[in-house]
Amino acid sequence: MLNQEVAVKSFNSAATPSSHSDETCSCRFCSAPLENVFLDLGMSPLANSYLKKDDNGEKEKFFPLKAYVCSECFLVQLEEWESPENIFGDYAYFSSYSESWLQHAKKYVDNVITRFGLGPDTSVVEIASNDGYLLQYFVEHEIPVLGIEPAQNVAAVARARGIPTRVDFFGERSAKTLRREGLRANLLIGNNVLAHVPNLNDFVGGISILLDDRGVATMEFPHLMRLFDECQIDTIYHEHFSYFSFLTVEKIFASHSMTLFDVEELSTHGGSLRIYAQHTGRGRHAMSSRVSALREKEIAAGFANLEHYQAFEERALETKRKLIEFLETAKREGKRVVGYGAPAKGNTLLNYCGVSPDLIEYTVDRNPHKQGHLLPGTHIPIYEPERIGVTKPDYILILPWNLQQEIISQLSFSRSWGAKFIVPIPEPVVIA
Repeated sequence: MLNQEVAVKSFNSAATPSSHSDETCSCRFCSAPLENVFLDLGMSPLANSYLKKDDNGEKEKFFPLKAYVCSECFLVQLEEWESPENIFGDYAYFSSYSESWLQHAKKYVDNVITRFGLGPDTSVVEIASNDGYLLQYFVEHEIPVLGIEPAQNVAAVARARGIPTRVDFFGERSAKTLRREGLRANLLIGNNVLAHVPNLNDFVGGISILLDDRGVATMEFPHLMRLFDECQIDTIYHEHFSYFSFLTVEKIFASHSMTLFDVEELSTHGGSLRIYAQHTGRGRHAMSSRVSALREKEIAAGFANLEHYQAFEERALETKRKLIEFLETAKREGKRVVGYGAPAKGNTLLNYCGVSPDLIEYTVDRNPHKQGHLLPGTHIPIYEPERIGVTKPDYILILPWNLQQEIISQLSFSRSWGAKFIVPIPEPVVIA
């Protein structure tokens, strides 16, 4: 067991680097004091800080994992306990290991090329472009692209694929540099990055600077309404600094003179939004009826009411109780339980529930960068997927439950010995 070190020093948790206090913190968008807790998940390690098996002499850092809701703009957010450089400088997540995510990316590319008339004389920029999983499809159409990716190890993979990639943390500074170099984005993309930036105003300000006068920016991120309705507590981890309703994200972009003219509700990551933004007064796209419809739906559901947010914590505790009860019952009955996947969200769930290798023997992952390591906090070992066929467990807990259909299809061979799958959120469901 590794030594645990509790982190007590915080970095920037609000709108400016010097604004943190150990007693109060302020909203990273509107700077109002944060006084209302949305969910307290206790102490947890960084969700992607996988451990080497020979790290037994090293101290493992644990940080508070507490989400607040702003009483003014209703942004749900975490304090910044670790700098983005330490979280994303060397990253273990590679987008291309999910076939369904690749299909999602290709479908998006085909759609926007047609919808926005993109071609060889236009430019596409993706922020947090990872390993080139999406930009590769624009390259196939001979559309000029640039990826901006903070993780050097991931950017190197994209470059090896022929995807031009710049290693940088995106914001106003980098956007101004690109402008000076003559770049304006006709399409600017950010998939699952908006939640990852501690300085929201700098990031969205950078989008406004880099976006062409008639350009379009699209952002995808987990939808707070789905997180709330389905008790997706594992979506909350230190890398996700913010959690957005449409009501709040619309305010954020409006404060930087951008209008959200369309929005799509997606099934990815357990339920996401894809927003379409343009410069206010300069964009050429008409307002979609989906904008007002979603705005009204969120208001009716209570997302403009502070009391609605304050009811979430008890539901989270019930999710925790039910998963622990299931795993302990399986152990008493002599059943073997293993995991599938080593996603960040799984690490939040397992640490919050206090699960250890006596309840889940091991987990497997297709990503070779994770194999041979231990999950942070719980120290459950990670192996290659073929191990399931060797040990023949009774239950397989699907940690990336948002990909459950893809995973169940991959592991269909396990039914030959009667294995069953478990989906843990919002409560354990057994799939035979």
